[in-house]
Amino acid sequence: MLRQVLEEIGRRDRFLLTSHARPDGDAVGSVLACWQILRSMGKQAQVVMSDPVPAIYRLLPFAESVVHASRVSCGFEAAIILECDSIQRTRLQGLDEGFLINIDHHSSARPFAHVNWIDPHACATAEMVYRLARQAGVPISPEIATCLYTAVLTDTGAFSFVGTNENTFALARELVLCGADAPRIAQSVYFSHPTSKMRLLGAALSQLHREGNVSWMWITREQMERTQAHDEDCEGLVNYALAIEGVEVAVFFRELADHRYRVSLRSKGAANVATVAEHFGGGGHACASGCAMDGPLSVAVGRIMAQLKLRPAVHT
Repeated sequence: MLRQVLEEIGRRDRFLLTSHARPDGDAVGSVLACWQILRSMGKQAQVVMSDPVPAIYRLLPFAESVVHASRVSCGFEAAIILECDSIQRTRLQGLDEGFLINIDHHSSARPFAHVNWIDPHACATAEMVYRLARQAGVPISPEIATCLYTAVLTDTGAFSFVGTNENTFALARELVLCGADAPRIAQSVYFSHPTSKMRLLGAALSQLHREGNVSWMWITREQMERTQAHDEDCEGLVNYALAIEGVEVAVFFRELADHRYRVSLRSKGAANVATVAEHFGGGGHACASGCAMDGPLSVAVGRIMAQLKLRPAVHT
């Protein structure tokens, strides 16, 4: 399938690159790396995202080149959609007017494009982009390495998720040898949070609940406004609930403007939370997944807990 992707790229000159709304490290890093690779191949390319690049990723090379828009023009010959399971999740209008290439590594990935390269064994979509560059004969510059390393670091939970293996560390080593500054990247991702996020974390932890080996917490719109937090400040908060000894699964509920809830699920590996997210129309990794669901909060919590109880590794 990689060969087919390269053949389709070779036939065209103008590309649009994008990923899912509310982009995470793998989405941003993979898109920016792929953009640089295409340009090295002599192609014209533009990155368009429906949401801005989160603050912790704005120092990545060429992050300033990302266009924030809700619609794309039809001036591209093909769109490469990375780390995304559908056109709808990009929240971009106009994508269906061109040839689509889908590159994704999630177990919940769907073949929605004209060409679908899906590899659930890859540790991150960034690993697939790295292989694309190598197969195309494009040198991995320090800038490309930085974007890819950031993606791998974040999508493996700082090399802590199940599935992290010798191949993951071999890839990380290659990227460091190509110029990625591992300590600087880690500090930028994990030690540069705004004050608003820390205040939001305090509010979430004050509402921490636990039953058996499951923990959960939530944030309301009122708390978001009171702490002057942005949606991206919620990224990673669920991991604090997962850090508790004896907890195998953690859930974070974020109230949206329409009073629905964005649900983030994390697992230490014994339970596959992707199956829970998929039940509610979401998806992701076995250890890190998400979905959206109707409120009120008590109903949303009850529905998630009911699904978790069906998993053998989860008990309350």
